[in-house]
Amino acid sequence: MKTITPDWSLKKKLQANELTIGSWLTIPHQSVVEIMATAGFEWLTLDLEHAAIDISQAMNMMALIQGKGMKALARVSKNEEVIIKRMLDAGADGIIVPTVRNAAEAKQAVDFVKYPPTGKRGVGLNRAQNYGIGFQEYQDWLRDECVMIVQIEHIDSVHNIEEILSVEGVDGIMVGPYDLSASMGMPGNYEHPDVVEALKKVEETTLRMKKPLGFHVIHSDHVKTLEKINVGYSLLAMSIDFFFLGDKARDEMELLKKAIK
Repeated sequence: MKTITPDWSLKKKLQANELTIGSWLTIPHQSVVEIMATAGFEWLTLDLEHAAIDISQAMNMMALIQGKGMKALARVSKNEEVIIKRMLDAGADGIIVPTVRNAAEAKQAVDFVKYPPTGKRGVGLNRAQNYGIGFQEYQDWLRDECVMIVQIEHIDSVHNIEEILSVEGVDGIMVGPYDLSASMGMPGNYEHPDVVEALKKVEETTLRMKKPLGFHVIHSDHVKTLEKINVGYSLLAMSIDFFFLGDKARDEMELLKKAIK
């Protein structure tokens, strides 16, 4: 298994369009983080949009993730100033912002991540700034290493994909397949020709602009992730903690039931 050193740079991997694979966390428990860390993921994303994870739990989970040499990303609940700065102050290595529909919303997300004069983020001291004694170092880190990913999960985002990718400070995009198909009136119907065409537009535009192309692959089957790699995706979230747990349990029980008939 590849050894991940604590000082590796996700930002530089994205800038170089190198493949990087992580996963998604929804269960706020130390054991889940530690188990997922054994798989070799380079980063784990805490889901604060849909999961029952509060900020205190998130900060503890980030410390565990980072202690294992991985990067800790936070998918925030919305493109909103307070939740973004609180997650960054708690020590997140990067932010994933849901449902960014146009360039103005992408610029807003960047502003909430960056301090003035680049952005509009309020200044506070917490874990990220080493509780007040590492503020200068944090400013340097924020400029050079903090990652800001926007999610393409609405048909409006597809129509505006080139403008979104052109916003300075956006380090990459990640397609959210469920919400994208839902915004087109077909929740979960990824095979519908209109959804396929929308995804194709995102892929072609992002690859042409040589920007990091990301996707959240819901299935725990590695073949689905490999398919995205072969298309050209380089920023991939592979499944979710509860799917890894549930799929394995269901598959093995089904095999056992067949074997004892």
